[in-house]
Amino acid sequence: MADDVDMKILHSLQCAPRAPFRLIGEVIGVSEQTAARRYHALHRSGVVRVVGMVNPAVYGQAQWVARIRCRPDRVGPLADALARRAEIAYANIASGGSEIICVIRSPVDAQRDDMLMQQLPKSAAVLDVSIDLLIHPFGDPGTVGWASYGGRLTPEQVRQLAGDPPGAPTGPLLPPAEEDAPLLDAVAQDGRTTHTQLAALTGWSTARVARRLDALESSGTLSYDVDSLPERLGYQLNATLWLRVAPAHLQRIGEELVRHDEVAFAGATSGQHNVMAIVICRDAEDFYRYLTTRFAAIPGIDAYGVSIRVRRLKQAASLISRGRLVRPSPA
Repeated sequence: MADDVDMKILHSLQCAPRAPFRLIGEVIGVSEQTAARRYHALHRSGVVRVVGMVNPAVYGQAQWVARIRCRPDRVGPLADALARRAEIAYANIASGGSEIICVIRSPVDAQRDDMLMQQLPKSAAVLDVSIDLLIHPFGDPGTVGWASYGGRLTPEQVRQLAGDPPGAPTGPLLPPAEEDAPLLDAVAQDGRTTHTQLAALTGWSTARVARRLDALESSGTLSYDVDSLPERLGYQLNATLWLRVAPAHLQRIGEELVRHDEVAFAGATSGQHNVMAIVICRDAEDFYRYLTTRFAAIPGIDAYGVSIRVRRLKQAASLISRGRLVRPSPA
């Protein structure tokens, strides 16, 4: 089981995914060698992956939240097939094993039927589908993430790691060039690949690697996600909250939600429920405590529903195989 040092390393990565182990060690009070050894142990055991991801908007794609109601006896094979598709992210089985919740990357002007034809295997297991556009993720890019590990850093430690809060991307989005392919593939496999290693893979100088990464990151084209398995860290309950909120309260409620330690993600969506939030807790009692305290104290929520995850299939860029995070096979 991960201890306090491991938890602080994970929180450090949420704040600064590419921070050097020397800095992480200084901030949390351990040696550089200890920070590196602990991280690599978590990585080898499949608990955490840091991955570089290209903004789908670069390719004219938006993110759609799909809820697929299925026959319980047929949901497994369909869910596994969906999770292995490159266009699908954050796939889970929920609601007692009768619903698949996933994110589909597809053009914003895509027709619903077109998305179903392209993304969903034809199956008699599907009973009903709803697909809504993810309109806006709340929180600052690169700083939002589940932080209820128990080894939470202080605001000063976060500042030491990440510096001043990041501003909005300077944009416009910078389309990756053909020569960027080895660079982007390397950080997609391991977002902590060093400049020296990236230089060897691309044949560039380390200075050129640094400049190109900075250009891609500052434009909003490239960002980093820290995939983790909370259940391996003692947090067994994962729930999606579906909220109905008046438009005048959307921004305030969304920003308040992402400040809660229990919330891994919150975003505004189209559809009957216009806010979704991913909540991670230790168990049912911990979830009940959250619902009746911090969540209940938020004014302006008109109604809510809950989907409880029963099986995790895919994170942002990692499949879950035998309780481990693994890189998906190339399409």
